[in-house]
Amino acid sequence: MVNCCGLVTDKNEPVPLKSVEVEVKVQGHVATVSSTLLYVNGEERPLEAVFVFPLPGECALCHFSAKLGDTEVVAKLQDKQTAREEYDDALSSGHQAFLLEESDQSPDVFQLNVGSLPPGESAAITLVYISELAMQADDALRFCLPAVLNPRYTPQDMDSSKMATVTSVPAGVVPYTLALSAHLSSPQPVSKVESNCPLEPLEYLNPDKTEAKVSLCSGHMFDRDVELLLYYQDAHKPTAIVEAGQDSAEPASLMRDPVVMLSCYPEFPAAVTSTLASCGEFIFVVDRSGSMDYSMHSGKDAQMRIDSAKDTLLLLLKSLPMGCYFNIYGFGSRFEHFFPKSVEYNQKTMDDAFGKVKGMRADMGGTEILQPLKHIYSQPCIPNHPRQLFIFTDGEVGNTKHVLDLVKLHVNSHRCFSFGIGEGASTALIMGLAKEGSGHAQFITGTERMQPKVMQSLRYALQPTVRDISVEWNLPDGVSVTTLSPPLKVLFHGQRALLYAQLKGESTGNPEGSVTIQYSLLEETVKNQLSFCLKPTGDTGVSLHRLGARALIRSLEMEERAGGPEAKAVREKLLQLSLQSGVSCTHTAFIAIHKASGQTVQGPLLHRIVPTPGLFLKPMGPPVGRPLALGRTVSLCSPPPMSEMCRTRKNASSMKSRFMAPPVGYTEYRALRRCSGDMPQMANQAPLEKVKEKKTTLSKPDKLGAIFQAFTRVFGKKSTAIDSKSCDELDDEFSSDVVQESLTNPLLQLISLQKASGSWDMDSSVANVLGKTDDQLANMMPKGVDKAVWATLLALLWLYGFQLEARDEWQLVAMKAASWIQAQKVGCVPQCVQAGNALLGCQVQQETLGL
Repeated sequence: MVNCCGLVTDKNEPVPLKSVEVEVKVQGHVATVSSTLLYVNGEERPLEAVFVFPLPGECALCHFSAKLGDTEVVAKLQDKQTAREEYDDALSSGHQAFLLEESDQSPDVFQLNVGSLPPGESAAITLVYISELAMQADDALRFCLPAVLNPRYTPQDMDSSKMATVTSVPAGVVPYTLALSAHLSSPQPVSKVESNCPLEPLEYLNPDKTEAKVSLCSGHMFDRDVELLLYYQDAHKPTAIVEAGQDSAEPASLMRDPVVMLSCYPEFPAAVTSTLASCGEFIFVVDRSGSMDYSMHSGKDAQMRIDSAKDTLLLLLKSLPMGCYFNIYGFGSRFEHFFPKSVEYNQKTMDDAFGKVKGMRADMGGTEILQPLKHIYSQPCIPNHPRQLFIFTDGEVGNTKHVLDLVKLHVNSHRCFSFGIGEGASTALIMGLAKEGSGHAQFITGTERMQPKVMQSLRYALQPTVRDISVEWNLPDGVSVTTLSPPLKVLFHGQRALLYAQLKGESTGNPEGSVTIQYSLLEETVKNQLSFCLKPTGDTGVSLHRLGARALIRSLEMEERAGGPEAKAVREKLLQLSLQSGVSCTHTAFIAIHKASGQTVQGPLLHRIVPTPGLFLKPMGPPVGRPLALGRTVSLCSPPPMSEMCRTRKNASSMKSRFMAPPVGYTEYRALRRCSGDMPQMANQAPLEKVKEKKTTLSKPDKLGAIFQAFTRVFGKKSTAIDSKSCDELDDEFSSDVVQESLTNPLLQLISLQKASGSWDMDSSVANVLGKTDDQLANMMPKGVDKAVWATLLALLWLYGFQLEARDEWQLVAMKAASWIQAQKVGCVPQCVQAGNALLGCQVQQETLGL
């Protein structure tokens, strides 16, 4: 009998993963991450441990090794099918084997198999990957160590055998700890480091503060993504780093030649950044799947994801320019749109959309984004109104590559701005949507507000488009260049653009080179030139080579999926590049074999699936009559039989993928909001008794109590149906309360009252937000001034006087209001500003208002 006192899964099976240790070495904008996972077999029989986990979608996985006692076995990268066969053969022969491979469907999901770990023995598994650090709006460089891997929704037309099973435990009860330390090195001084997790004090290692180290506080449970924000002085300085090749590599290969990484930061004139388009087609695509009915973070007063998205839509609707076109889509297992086709933005259409946004709920089942995208792309574009797509999702889809291929196919007809909501959002999906759609990606995690980041992207969308981007190299005689990165398709003000290139040949003379990025902006030609030395910049190992290889690998993978007569040749090139560079791809896997006793294992191996943190599971007391378990696999289909899980996978079908059956990952919380037909029914669900007999307004603690009482009723019985009517009643009451709570935010209240033109009417609602009475507003209004002009100017004064810390959220609203006032040709603006300041008790200058 299994001992249930230690770390166990939902089936009372011991969890063999005990700890994770991570070392991060940051050099400028590049992080090399070494993760060591300690596995211990505390059982009486050999076992196979399976761990499905996330990595950054654009990272280059380049090393895998296993340490068994004093013996270290370094894995080799091989063709994926060959590696799987060797793994099976090794287990059959009684050897220890380790297999690490990338998901066939998403490059940010990996599976690690630790095979035939003898009783009482341990194995320390080390994997190394390299990634670029993303630049944030406040110039911070973001490093994220993903922990949360939420189950991915699998569309019905997909082969479920190619999907990974995600086994999750509630956040807060992850059965292994994390230790993380980071060493920072940069040409510019390190200003500070911030994190969503407790940190030890930052320690500088030299007087000029260009080197430093920091670590997580001890005892950290790996129950959430770990985010580090690194701040450098003069972070926008363009740089070029040249890395020497390996003498041992094949001649003329990527790993033999030098590689250069260019970091460019286009700076547009103020006249350009302040110029906002008055045209465009703006399509907002909002995830309404069940997983959006989860809180933004685990802290106090956290907003639900769907409610944060609704508040953001309010801001977006109020910030659009008059005369543009727009539409709003909601998607889940199905999709719907507010209007049959995009409509012109005016007061009527804005009011219609505003009313529909209020009624949006996370009630549309799974996450199927492919079909709404196909519908959008089937609609003809509107002449002289460039299409701008804004996608909001928590990124739990199983067909990531299909989605990205579709976006790339239509890249010439639109730009795509993507937003990953909450921890566990797929980096491959969110970054890929923006990359293939020539847009910009944002992640909203922890206690961050969604609105500032979304409004930054809207400003990008409204700014003039950069066109005709070209890159020209000026190199000495004898030196040529092969670009590894995809062609630059988009540039945004102040946003970093990275380029990798392979330098071929040698120069006996001038060691200097330069690169010029040229583009058109508002009918003017702009050139940015960067000079650099061809000699290697210090000892950077081969990190840049592998990032360059990774960039080329991703391009080749997409080219192969496009099919055509060259697909086979592309696959061979892709496989060769992966094996030469040591960077894994969809066709390769790492395999390590330790030839121990050679005694054949008698009977099937014990099979243990190591859980990852799951945000859609809440720790709660066990239902009556059921054992307390820390892990849980949520699946649309029945779990595979043990004979299959113990796998002697010699048949052809099992060679398709070692990733197991697909989950639909929803939480018990979703049982309270399940609508018949929308979502698959889970086993052992009981009818939900009515939780209210009369209309009652619940406080937030009372609402949580009602939820947990309902949980007890749901999971303490053995029926297989749910009373959907009761769910709807509970949903209506909670949604109504959430709307009322949102409208108590004075900023949102004021913005909700703004007209599509940018003006405000002078009425009691505006007066209440400003903290005044109708009479006070009327008595202080200068003579001869239109009431709407007076109300709009007061709203501007209030925003600048009392909401300056939220300026990123209302800046476009304010610019729209100022433009409307100027169009009225008011002659007494100074008197109005003076009177408004006196009324509101602030001191805002007329110039500050943009008047």
